[in-house]
Amino acid sequence: MNIKFSASMMCADYGHLEEEVKNLEAAGVDAFHVDIMDGEFVHNFGMGIHDLQYIKSVATRPIECHLMIKEPVRYVKLFAKCGADILYVHPESGYQIGETIQRIMECGVTPGIAINPTTSVESALELFHLVKRVLIMTVNPGHAGQVFLPFIEKKISKLIEIKEEYGLEFFWDGHASPDNVRKFTHLGIDGFVLGTASLFGKDRPYQEIILELRGEQS
Repeated sequence: MNIKFSASMMCADYGHLEEEVKNLEAAGVDAFHVDIMDGEFVHNFGMGIHDLQYIKSVATRPIECHLMIKEPVRYVKLFAKCGADILYVHPESGYQIGETIQRIMECGVTPGIAINPTTSVESALELFHLVKRVLIMTVNPGHAGQVFLPFIEKKISKLIEIKEEYGLEFFWDGHASPDNVRKFTHLGIDGFVLGTASLFGKDRPYQEIILELRGEQS
């Protein structure tokens, strides 16, 4: 099963972060997902610059940053300098989000769009001409451990219909349970951000979990 998995590092054990990174890489994760929150765009504070720099210093896989912050254009160069390989921004996060995407590309970083549960597909269509990666939020952003919002399924169906037209890759963020991974991979989702619904806090080896999610182990 050709599917990509990113580890949601806000769910990792920060008392043993280097060990966590190495174990996740050995288990076969494709990237590390870093959630940056400012307490304004979402009502929570997430990971910070030092977290990003440390993970970058010990990881060999790409680092993707999900910017849940206001006016992200102000900080694109900073996140690029600190090691982000991919930057996801929200259409609602600032004026002229197209300028933000352009700035991301100028910094040599891959841009992506993050779509909130209540963001319509139609409102993001023009931005799909500028990016290849779309992060579909299946929970309200800002907190780990939330329940999947079932009305998102209709939105995913609409997105899958235009996937080839725009040449997009779709990534799922929020309650990526084993059942959701299996179901929505077959429907056309290319990758999942893995958190507490499937990967962290399970008292099982990461490698065993990843193998099962990829369908390589019964």
